[in-house]
Amino acid sequence: MTEPREAGAEAPPGASGLSVLPGEAAEEPAPQGSVLLLGGNEVKSRAVVKYSSAPPRAAFARLEEKTDLKLPPANWLRESAKLGPAGTTILGNSKRSKPFSSFGMAYDFIDSVGNDVDVVSDSENIKKLLKIPYSKSHVSMAVHRIGRTLLLDELDIQELFMRSSQTGDWTWLKEFYQRLIDQKWQRKKKSKEHWYQKAILSKFLYYSINGDGAAQPVPSATEPRAPPSPDQTHEDTEGASWPAPFEMPSSVSDDPSASNQGSEPLEPSYIVGHVASAAPKEQNLTTLFNDGENSQGLKNDFVRNILWTFEDIHMLVGSNMPIFGGGRYPAVSLRLRDNNKPINVLTGIDYWLDNLICNVPELVMCFHVNGIVQKYEMIKTEEIPNLENSNFSTKVIKDIAQNILSFLKSNCTKEGHTYWLFKASGSDIVKLYDLTTLCEETEDKYQNPFTVPVAILLYKVACNMMMKKNQNKKHYGTIRTLLLNCLKLLDKGRHPQIIASANYMLSELFQLDEPKKEESTESPLNENSDESYSEEEEEMPDSDENGSCSASSDPPDDKKAVAVIKSVGELSVPEKYKSIHQIRPSCTFPVCHDTEERCRLVLSYVLEGLKSVDSSIKKENDLPAADPSTPIPLKYEDESAGSGPQCLEKQMALFLDKMGSLQDGHCSSQSGMTPGSWQHEMKLQLILKSSKAYYVLSDAAMSLRKYGRALRYIKLALQSHDTYCCLCTNMLSEVLLFLSQYLTLCGDIQLMLAQNANNRAAYLEEFNYQTKEDQEILHSLHRESSCQGFAWATDLSTDLECQLSVSCKCYEAANEILLFSDLKSQNPEHHIQVLKRMGNIRNEIGVFYMNQAAAIQTERLVSKSVSAAEQQLWKKSFSCFEKGIHNFESIDDATNAALLLCNTGRLMRICAQAHGAAAAAAGGEDTRREFSPEEALYYNKAIDYYLKALRSLGTRDVHPAVWDSVNWELSTTYFTMATLQQDYAPLSRKAQEQVEKEVSEAMMKSLKYCDIDTASARQPLCQYRAATIHHRLASMYHSCLRNQVGDEHLRKQHRVLADLHYSKAVKLFQLLKDAPCELLRVQLERVAFAEFQMASQNSSAGKLKTLSGALDIMMKTERAFQLIRKELTDECDQSKSDESSPGPDPSATNLHREEVMKLLSIFESRLAFLLLQSIKLLSSAKKKASHSEDEEGLLKTNKQMYSHLLRATANQHATLLERIDVILHLMGQLSAGKEASEAMPPPP
Repeated sequence: MTEPREAGAEAPPGASGLSVLPGEAAEEPAPQGSVLLLGGNEVKSRAVVKYSSAPPRAAFARLEEKTDLKLPPANWLRESAKLGPAGTTILGNSKRSKPFSSFGMAYDFIDSVGNDVDVVSDSENIKKLLKIPYSKSHVSMAVHRIGRTLLLDELDIQELFMRSSQTGDWTWLKEFYQRLIDQKWQRKKKSKEHWYQKAILSKFLYYSINGDGAAQPVPSATEPRAPPSPDQTHEDTEGASWPAPFEMPSSVSDDPSASNQGSEPLEPSYIVGHVASAAPKEQNLTTLFNDGENSQGLKNDFVRNILWTFEDIHMLVGSNMPIFGGGRYPAVSLRLRDNNKPINVLTGIDYWLDNLICNVPELVMCFHVNGIVQKYEMIKTEEIPNLENSNFSTKVIKDIAQNILSFLKSNCTKEGHTYWLFKASGSDIVKLYDLTTLCEETEDKYQNPFTVPVAILLYKVACNMMMKKNQNKKHYGTIRTLLLNCLKLLDKGRHPQIIASANYMLSELFQLDEPKKEESTESPLNENSDESYSEEEEEMPDSDENGSCSASSDPPDDKKAVAVIKSVGELSVPEKYKSIHQIRPSCTFPVCHDTEERCRLVLSYVLEGLKSVDSSIKKENDLPAADPSTPIPLKYEDESAGSGPQCLEKQMALFLDKMGSLQDGHCSSQSGMTPGSWQHEMKLQLILKSSKAYYVLSDAAMSLRKYGRALRYIKLALQSHDTYCCLCTNMLSEVLLFLSQYLTLCGDIQLMLAQNANNRAAYLEEFNYQTKEDQEILHSLHRESSCQGFAWATDLSTDLECQLSVSCKCYEAANEILLFSDLKSQNPEHHIQVLKRMGNIRNEIGVFYMNQAAAIQTERLVSKSVSAAEQQLWKKSFSCFEKGIHNFESIDDATNAALLLCNTGRLMRICAQAHGAAAAAAGGEDTRREFSPEEALYYNKAIDYYLKALRSLGTRDVHPAVWDSVNWELSTTYFTMATLQQDYAPLSRKAQEQVEKEVSEAMMKSLKYCDIDTASARQPLCQYRAATIHHRLASMYHSCLRNQVGDEHLRKQHRVLADLHYSKAVKLFQLLKDAPCELLRVQLERVAFAEFQMASQNSSAGKLKTLSGALDIMMKTERAFQLIRKELTDECDQSKSDESSPGPDPSATNLHREEVMKLLSIFESRLAFLLLQSIKLLSSAKKKASHSEDEEGLLKTNKQMYSHLLRATANQHATLLERIDVILHLMGQLSAGKEASEAMPPPP
């Protein structure tokens, strides 16, 4: 005996054949097909064993001549060590072939169904189809289509009608059969000759495996067991552990027409078992069936499952043919023939196909006469078509196979429907009926017993495709069609588990976390694949070319037939039938144009799944049925009571306690579901899917700025998740991550609602709207939980502080979940985002409290102390800023940390301003106000926070805008503190010199952080600030110089500093176009400084020089007057051109004019004074001999200017513009006179 081959190996003709090691599953083979040249015609055939339960082949014993096969051998119907547990099947199966044999194979090899295989069937059915043109026997088969695969099963009409008379099932088919096909139907009994032939065949096979090769008849004392009577053959023998002697596979029958038509009584429902063990297990899909249902499952009872490729037809075939081997016969099939009966064509085709399917190279025939062995004959498989009296063309057999397959594929187009292929005995017409359509016309459309196995197979094929790791999304259309057809076949009340699971898988097809893509013809979801097929197709009319008759030519009794083969002879014509529906790539996955449409589809499937689960839960004290038309009330309060920060703290504590209790694994279902039951597991998955869908909807609404809608969706998502937490006994880290994401989004929504309070009415309307679908899902959730676990986070409040607090608590809860479940390290990006949002919301709350404190400060009455309410707001604001800074520093976000430090500095300045106002109020009107220690304390704290912000940033390159902002605030703080010290000098606590020193230091630091060189929008402000600082410093030194006595060195130093800062202030003010008054004021102060210096001079020459310098300063104010004149002219032109339009703000204009008039009056008086003093000095010098001509000219000019100025100032009716014009004219003449005097040559 040869060694057995590995599972999946293929034996070429003449080799050891098909036996494989016993095993439950075979590896995927990759052999090359063998080409057999039979009868002069080339036929390609390849057989690959996918599974075999047979032991190594036993050598057959050649019986001696004259052996009497009527006598039973000693081993008859007894176990054999050589055959093992499969022996009863190999030598004659006691079980009748099931009507669902193809389904058993399909369940075991689910990968092949719908994709690679054209036909799945028993080898007996394949042979019966291929013998149709040669046989007058009747043919009755059930045909089902799964994708591109056809499942063929024998449909024993006699057995069905016997059952119909007992149970009442199939009455509609019986009536249809009697009305249209056989009006006088009677059950046909098999002849005694049939049972006699089966009995001697069984004995012959047992003789042939006898160990010593000799026939050992049973001792005379032992009586052979009587075969069962023909009347008992229809009874179910499923429970028998050993086969009855007369039941055998028809593949070894000597009567080709006597096929095994027995079958088991049909069960009311068939529930399939687990997915084949070869299926991947990576996918987290709920197991469909429990052990109790598995026990009722359909089994694959064949000894061998063979992947047989006949020409271009791929078939998964089940076979129980006995194969023997040993010696010089490595693989042979053994047949018993009556020597008096010649072999006919049907027998030859039968033997040939059996050997092809099982890849057996030789046939051994034993001839007998009346049960007495005569001789043996060895025939090669390729010689069988040429046997005498059994000659047939293999090419014709190939054409028959291709035509039958094309006919079936062209007409069995509706997936899930049961088709009936029928040919009456002695008839040449083959008809195809759609039993599902006929059954739907009856009262109970679920009477078809094939419905559930087909539906389950559709489900299992879809499930298998879903579980593949590298499943291409272009197959999603196929999976969806499989599942939708599965749902169409099932009764919701009878099969809730399959319906719930199918709906869940339909929801899984839509990837909710996909990035949004524009619709494209190149999208994988729109591509058609070879495996795709459409859910509904228009049936194309059959033309005469493919052999089908038109409806008008059909006989009246054929109107119910889907298709008809008018003559079996047509099947022998090459390509008579062409399959136009062999592969239908017209199924596309539905294109969802937006996120909401995709999520709504998901929720529709989730709802159907939840309904199915809920309908299967039975409990005595079940909840009263919810009315879907009654909306679930959404909690909404106008008052902020009960939702303030204190209440939030309590709710947060309860939430964290609940999160800790999840570790206990306690399930608190209100509906009474048992943890671990299919209802429990499926509802968990469906609820989790609904929460994801609502989360995606909320995120989409958020991006559209529909914040009310977004809050409604995130509330539904959190309610779903709350129910999940109540049901779950083992919380997965992935689910906790989802919860953290939900709470994070909820915090975002609450923040946006707080920032967009103006549209609160529209948001409230969006929030309160509910679809019927949402209501029904919520009703299902309420069966398990109160759904109030996250009510604190999802209420729409009208209070701004409450909304900000809720947002903050959402982020804190999201962060606590990450820390609690150790998800921080696994999801660092999400953790960073949560911390960033926590820092941001704490900044928002801090700013909110800070603004409230500032508002109280501006609105309060004069008070001698800061109120407790203000101080409480400061503390709250400071605490928020401090926590926010910690959040940003923990993720190394220097920029945002610097911004919060900057806001903290601003808070300190507000505190300082409040104390300053209180100090001013405490001093009263009669007492001079001083810069208080509290002000100094808070301003210094503000400076510290601004410096920390700069240290946090490091350099300007990190974030130039933030860097410039912090520098500006720091400069402002120094400037404000210095200004207050200068204006309200604390002389009661400090000496004048110390105050001046501190003011000078603060001003210089303010200058340090005031960037006047960098071009930016803030540059004019910086220049104005720097000019103002220089002006104030110059004024301070000027004042010190006036008031100081003694210490000439210090006086000289102050004089130099004053002159320096005045010069810098003038240069900076000249760069600005909108500060003419400030420029004029500085120049006037410079003139006053020159006058002060002139007062201390004794010599006329020194005084004259100082006067000349002062007049030069006066002439440099020309640009300031030009700017003022231009502004006044523009105002006049604007008022004239548009008298009807409202003029400029009177207060601003009058204030500006008053200031200009005041400065102009000072300017006129100082100019008159300087001209008068100049005239006096020049006149006294004229009397001296050293008087020069240029001085004479200057004196003359000054006199004219002085005279002109006096006349102008004497005119009380002159307008401001006229007075400015006079000044500009005088300055022009002074400038011309000076240039003329400078141009004169010196005297000889």
